[in-house]
Amino acid sequence: MPHATAAPVPGHRPRWWTELPLIAVVYALYSAGRLVVRGDVSTAVDHGLAILRLEQALHINAEHPLNRLLTDTPSLGIPADFAYASLHYLVTPAVLIWMFRRRSATYRAARTWLMTSTLLGMIGFTLMPTCPPRLLDAGYGFVDTMAQYSSYGWWGTGASAPRGLSGMTNQYAAMPSLHVGWAVWCGILLWRHGRHPLIRAAGIAYPLLTTFVVMGTANHYFLDAVAGAAVMGVGALLTRPVMRLADRVKDRFRAASASVAAASTATKSPIVSAGCKTSAGERIPGQRTTSADSTDTARSDDGRSDAAAIDAVRSDAAESDDAPAAAR
Repeated sequence: MPHATAAPVPGHRPRWWTELPLIAVVYALYSAGRLVVRGDVSTAVDHGLAILRLEQALHINAEHPLNRLLTDTPSLGIPADFAYASLHYLVTPAVLIWMFRRRSATYRAARTWLMTSTLLGMIGFTLMPTCPPRLLDAGYGFVDTMAQYSSYGWWGTGASAPRGLSGMTNQYAAMPSLHVGWAVWCGILLWRHGRHPLIRAAGIAYPLLTTFVVMGTANHYFLDAVAGAAVMGVGALLTRPVMRLADRVKDRFRAASASVAAASTATKSPIVSAGCKTSAGERIPGQRTTSADSTDTARSDDGRSDAAAIDAVRSDAAESDDAPAAAR
């Protein structure tokens, strides 16, 4: 997905103290959106059954055999439940931090891709609340493995939510599966930017493992997983436009801030001393230095000497005028 890893503006390097609040806000909006947009239960059940019937018509309903496998085999079912309840919240942040530290040139695009896709997933939850297989009537043949093996983990009957907190989650936010979508995001980045063969192999295995887990634990249909991958694809295509829009908003904000600062500066006096001037030899108004006092004294003495000299010249001239008159 070339658009998802577009290089940012040269010289731009995101800072962790701006990234953490941004990611926290987006995740809080995502969590709040899942909680608020619950939808009608009967509508969610209808959507779930419609997906199941479509899969059966297309012969792609692999949820039943995978669910029976995990239900009948605790050695597979218990690790799968742990994976569903934890990896979603561990691997994704780990890859995001890895990109920030090791692949900073493409981090911003990767982060924008993830956030854009997550917000698109919220739109899917809103428009199509879907009942997961585990919440359908038992007659449809699904077993909630997380409820079956709840004594082995921290979760209760409310999927991956800790015991007593299932009421704070939206259990009908199944379409699309962001478990799979985020795993696809992780896998592509590990494959594209990983240098070690094991890292690139993990990039392939992790999305496949996640798809197996969400279907086997009866938390998602196969088409939920397909929709999760599709959402990531659309998010990848929107990454560059979203980054350009964010840059425009940021530039306008900076321009507005600069205008306000310039206007504030213009209202102040451009003269630092506010019109108060200093005389020669003064550091601040009214405060003289020793050198200034001595200079002024010398100037006054010179002034008196000059006056005396002028008086002497005038006296000599008067005497010379009087002398010829006496001779006559």
